[in-house]
Amino acid sequence: MPSQQYERIKARLTGYGQPHLLHFWPELSDTERASLLADIERVAFEPLPKLVETHVRGHPSVHIGGRIEPVDTLPARADGKRAEQYEEARRRGTELICQGRVAVLTVAGGQGTRLGYRGPKGCFEISPVRHKPLFQLFAEAILAARRRYAARLPWYVMTSPGNDVQTQKFFEAHRFFDLPREDVIFFTQGVIPAFSHDGLILLESKHNLVLSPDGHGGTLLALRRSGALQDMKGRGTTVISYFQVDNPLAKPVDPLFLGLHDRARSEMSSKAVSKADDLERVGNFVRLDGKVQVIEYSDLPEELSHRRNDKGLRAFDAGSIAIHALDVAFVERLTADESSFALPWHRADKKVTCVDPHTGKRIEPDEPNAVKLETFIFDAIPLARNPIVCQALRREEFSPVKNATGVDSAETARRDMVLRAARWLEQAGVDVPRLPDGRPNAVIEISPLFALDAEMLAERKSEILPIRPGESTYIG
Repeated sequence: MPSQQYERIKARLTGYGQPHLLHFWPELSDTERASLLADIERVAFEPLPKLVETHVRGHPSVHIGGRIEPVDTLPARADGKRAEQYEEARRRGTELICQGRVAVLTVAGGQGTRLGYRGPKGCFEISPVRHKPLFQLFAEAILAARRRYAARLPWYVMTSPGNDVQTQKFFEAHRFFDLPREDVIFFTQGVIPAFSHDGLILLESKHNLVLSPDGHGGTLLALRRSGALQDMKGRGTTVISYFQVDNPLAKPVDPLFLGLHDRARSEMSSKAVSKADDLERVGNFVRLDGKVQVIEYSDLPEELSHRRNDKGLRAFDAGSIAIHALDVAFVERLTADESSFALPWHRADKKVTCVDPHTGKRIEPDEPNAVKLETFIFDAIPLARNPIVCQALRREEFSPVKNATGVDSAETARRDMVLRAARWLEQAGVDVPRLPDGRPNAVIEISPLFALDAEMLAERKSEILPIRPGESTYIG
């Protein structure tokens, strides 16, 4: 690198209080220097000084002011007075799909580290009989929906810089799970550095920064910056069906939900489930001074978490499951001026392996030594016109894979996949052997290509072989 260019970069970093990033420059090889410069180029330095002051050196306290009320939700299934409205909504949603106005978007930037798996989380094998990875389950559901509705249904997969290459190679190795290659579009979310508690950007090595994905809130800007938003508009997409990769029960395409969203003329709609307990670690849908939004489980006052209504039920019971419908026009409006678009940052203190910025000695911390920042997509809800929250049945649509063991683990997700399959079969009139405690006495997996829901399964009842006690059964 010419000395003048080096001096310009050094002056720029000094202006932002980060000159230490070039401390080891003299001892780096040309390849290492190129790697360091590439990392530096990924960072948007302009907003960092203020962010460091407020969220790193300063520790923002969360104060939920104003009037907090439970949110109104639409029921998962229509009661008598809503039957006609729901039927109309289902028709509308089906029309949107058939007209090619719906795109699927999966947030898949995470690694499987917490699951004890080395690789992108979407590549983690989850199904109970065939051990299909998460990506395959969603691909088969999208393929089945394409066939059912004779629709194109492009699939946008948001990766992170850390797993993008692996993810794309995984899809190529599996021939895109029979989806058309041109209809699977990858784009990468943004990154933000991790900081020491005194505001310095951490170095992973002498020639690399510690860079982390900027959170699922970064989806919106990433859509614009990557060209994916423009691609959606070119395809005639008007609605995005959004979900995260760690939930194998998620429906990539739900005509009723999409229709309710369209019928309400909502710019951003969300699904919620009844919380498993008062303090479940999910976001809480509320009305804050009349506006629908999500308050993190750690920020909702505990008194409200335990509050009961006049029927003795949990007052704040709508838990967020990270499933949304977003209008393309809404994303376009929010991101039209990147300089003025900003979702609030959320701070997390983490243990991060790094190198000492002066000696280069490797640091393996025993306690949190770093601040990571991220944005959440649900913080866009208060910015949307007419946001609605639709209730979903947890047993049908939510069993995330977040932990190696215990709650929200692969074990509980597989259990819930089997329970849902058994329930669908019994609704279709197929006998399912049961253990004395009521659990299915069989391991059952239903391919999305065979049936996307209980109704489709009932239509194909004659093709289903008997479920034998103690055996594994794959229906597909």
